[in-house]
Amino acid sequence: MINLQLLFAILFIAACSPKEKTALVNETKFRKGIKLAELKVNKLDELSGLAASINNPGLLWTQNDSGNGADIFLIDQKLNLKQTYSLKGIDNRDWEDIAVGPGPDSTRNYIYIAEIGDNDASFRLKYIYRFEEPVWQKEEKKIKITVFDTITFQLPDGIKDLETLMIDPNSKDLIVISKRERPVYVYQIKYPYSIRDTITATKVGPLQLTQITAGDVSADGSEVLLKNYKHIYYWHNTAEIPVVDLLKTTPREIPYEQEPQGESIAWARDNSGFYTISEKVQGKKSFLYFYERESD
Repeated sequence: MINLQLLFAILFIAACSPKEKTALVNETKFRKGIKLAELKVNKLDELSGLAASINNPGLLWTQNDSGNGADIFLIDQKLNLKQTYSLKGIDNRDWEDIAVGPGPDSTRNYIYIAEIGDNDASFRLKYIYRFEEPVWQKEEKKIKITVFDTITFQLPDGIKDLETLMIDPNSKDLIVISKRERPVYVYQIKYPYSIRDTITATKVGPLQLTQITAGDVSADGSEVLLKNYKHIYYWHNTAEIPVVDLLKTTPREIPYEQEPQGESIAWARDNSGFYTISEKVQGKKSFLYFYERESD
């Protein structure tokens, strides 16, 4: 017979263990995710980031994570590879997200690549590479990016694995979120950010979720999406507050079409809905999904 004191201790620990909130109210503004295309391009087998292009309407940017080249890919919604861009002199230690948005020149758009993954919590310094968003050149297959900025930052509370990068389009602040904690934490890199000095990100506070793998802010800053492997969370910015303050409020949940290893999410640039895509997992198919916004 089990010792009663031991039994009570086990039950107490189980009761006190933090759990992800899963009883959130469903968001009904979006239709069920539909499959746009199956991922069949071998070069795109470890996708860990997705962003809708501004300069190339209807196309998407994506990249692979660790163990791959320092490349980003321009793809269409049938998952055809349109163009490859390679950052000169850079290694892909563990690229985990990508964003497109404003930057130092208000007349131009920029791509932000997040070198922030760290499965073993080994790297104090994280990097975000920023460069002007290219325009698709149909006659070229692979183009070198030789001019880019490197934003170097660290967290104020230790070394952590991060997989989510977002940009607030109104303030230009960068937002990153830890992955492997429960709860996860939100960090802010306030604009303007130095490209010469190491920045210490501001710790905004906890987010009562876990295993966050991707996020995106809509083009007008009014809506935010975050996801993990099982859920999609949604915030509507009706109060027109900064994104970091919006994340302190309770999200709603969008029913999720389960993916093998979904680590990417992106708003459509016209705000008609959003996309998700998964890494390819052996024996399982991966698709580009689109969640269309319901008509008013």
